[in-house]
Amino acid sequence: MAESPGTLEGWFALHDFRRLDWERWKALSEDERTAACREAAEHLASVEGAARTGTGASAAFAILGHKADLMLLHLRPTLEELSALERAFEQTRLADFTTQPYSYLSVTELSLYEAYARGGTEDVEALMQQPFVRRRLFPAIPDMPYVCFYPMNKRRGESVNWYAADFEERRRMMREHGATGRKYADRVQQMITGSTGLDDWEWGITLFARDALAIKKLVYEMRFDEVSAKYGEFGPFFLGTRLLPDQLAASLARVP
Repeated sequence: MAESPGTLEGWFALHDFRRLDWERWKALSEDERTAACREAAEHLASVEGAARTGTGASAAFAILGHKADLMLLHLRPTLEELSALERAFEQTRLADFTTQPYSYLSVTELSLYEAYARGGTEDVEALMQQPFVRRRLFPAIPDMPYVCFYPMNKRRGESVNWYAADFEERRRMMREHGATGRKYADRVQQMITGSTGLDDWEWGITLFARDALAIKKLVYEMRFDEVSAKYGEFGPFFLGTRLLPDQLAASLARVP
């Protein structure tokens, strides 16, 4: 049996996607839409306050295309807190006009492949105090205008099976993959979350950037890494723009 590598975990993550029922929404008066947006904005401002106390992070994004209109991203220490946030949004007037076409539950994760290589020690308690580990496990949502989210698996078919591969080979391929990502560190910030046993895919990948084309270039170049070319399987991609609470009304209240 192949050796199973360990992981370090931090905050739980919920990517909560919402689609607006535009026909019903446009049937409201502008004053009603403005009031609903104001209430939702107050809710978003309140949950984003977790970043100031170091107890989590939250942000909203306007999603492009037909898959969704909004994404609410929450990071919290417990699943109970994520559930409460999901229910709290459902209590807003804006939520009455939305459906939830997709969601993703995961937890921030750092493989011991990378932690040992970068941390210079195999002492887990010592690793957990290192700044690069804490940034990965307890991340701030960066002040960048673009976000991309997608889930992925490692292939385990008849011809190639990631989980049957030799431990050292897997470590080598992941080291190569990480090197590609670090080439874009000044342009794209990555948040890797694990979801085996939590959702339908094995990982969630969230990319933040100041230039959306940097996301495209990073994902494209990574496709040529051996680990992606041979073992990568990818789910739907969602691209969006950061939506601050005070921008919500301007985005949704006035409609053609």
